[in-house]
Amino acid sequence: MAEITLTTLKDSKDLFLGSIPRVPQGHYVHFVMMRETESFPLFQTDGALNTINVRAGLSNAKTISRLVMFKRKQSTPERLAGRELLRSLGVISEDVKGTKCVYNAPKGGACKTCPDCIYYGYAIGEGAEKSKVYVDSAFSISPYDMSHHTFAFNAPWESGTMTNDEGVTKVSFGSQDHIVPQVFFPAIVTLRDPIYEGFLYVMGNILRADRYGAQDTRTGKVHNHLLAVVFSNGEIFSNLRFTQAIYDVLQEKQQWNEPLDRDNVLSVGQEVYLSLMKAEPVTKQKEWVGGDLQQMVSEVTALYQDEKKTADLIAKLDKATKSYANSSAKANE
Repeated sequence: MAEITLTTLKDSKDLFLGSIPRVPQGHYVHFVMMRETESFPLFQTDGALNTINVRAGLSNAKTISRLVMFKRKQSTPERLAGRELLRSLGVISEDVKGTKCVYNAPKGGACKTCPDCIYYGYAIGEGAEKSKVYVDSAFSISPYDMSHHTFAFNAPWESGTMTNDEGVTKVSFGSQDHIVPQVFFPAIVTLRDPIYEGFLYVMGNILRADRYGAQDTRTGKVHNHLLAVVFSNGEIFSNLRFTQAIYDVLQEKQQWNEPLDRDNVLSVGQEVYLSLMKAEPVTKQKEWVGGDLQQMVSEVTALYQDEKKTADLIAKLDKATKSYANSSAKANE
């Protein structure tokens, strides 16, 4: 297997651990992003969109209702994008022909050794693995009243009409609140104690996942704009604080529109990230923003466009996670 080296990371190998550790080592990499809706997704529980009343900004003390993208609404699509890749390369399987690993099986079908199990965790039977990918709920910058729209729906016959050949009219009418396009959710995904291949795997899942929320086969397109990738020796500010700070700056700069302008949001998002990091009690070991970050994104995208390089990357990662699983099993005997 050929060595996979990104130009943007060639002088940063010391940021990565040589193997996956059994106990936390205090190494973190944060993917700071802006999730932008590009369709009409549904982030809901019990049929209603998830909302919460919170303070509008860090400076602006008024209370507003914001949409919430719960953590599983974020992590699950990214995890499943990774599992799809693992399955396509024969790393995992749904049957006994390969490494059988079934997601959310009632009686536990996790293989406990593949990159998905080790990085995103599992809890089955007598075994459990804590996720090394940390995700928390994200909040819309704009308030609920300018971020959703109610649409009527129906369920027509196969002919496309609501009336069949016998003249019977269906009564399958209703309405559903949808989140509208160009709603922005500032979000941070954190990877703990990264090895090189694990970093590329998690980043690839973020870039490749694009459908989020309920009914994701019909709607739910979301684009993840990376604003920064930063390595540190601790966790950084919350999604809510990030959102509130962005709200304040957009208001101060008089860049508040309906819908919010993408360029303004991304520019302010990066500005706020840099400002908030100055107040964090952590050591910032390495940071990619602006043009350097875009070069990294381009290189990771090119990696995943190359089938052989992708297969080599996943093979190395699979070897590393199996080694970790074996050492953990021996330590627990």
